[in-house]
Amino acid sequence: MADHVHRITLFKLPKPEDVDTMIEQYKTLEATSQKDGKPYLLSVVIGKPEADPRAQGYTLAAKTEFASAEDMKYYDEECAAHQKLKGVAKTLQVEGILSVFFKPTLVGGISQ
Repeated sequence: MADHVHRITLFKLPKPEDVDTMIEQYKTLEATSQKDGKPYLLSVVIGKPEADPRAQGYTLAAKTEFASAEDMKYYDEECAAHQKLKGVAKTLQVEGILSVFFKPTLVGGISQ
C-alpha cells in the first residue's frame, strides 16, 4: 500500500442533484473501469462532506487508489469509464475541482 498512488478529488457542485449525478457516475466508473480487459482501480471511495466550515464549499469527495503512477496516467488519458465521468461532469454546474495525489510516507492506524 505504501507504494500505491492515492488521489483525492474534491468537487464544488452547488446543486444537490448534480452531486447525486456524480455519485452515480462514480458507481458506474467503479463497476466498468478496465485496463487490458481487467479491473485496475484498487479502491474507489466517494462521499458527501459533512456540513462544516472546513469543507470550504466542496460538496463531493472522491478517493481513488492506483497500483502505480502509470495506472493513474491511464485513468486520466485513456480509461473509457473515466472519460465518460468527465464528460458528464462537463454538463453540470461545477464551481471548482481540486485534485491531489500522493504516495504515502506513513501508513498506520488500528486497521493496519
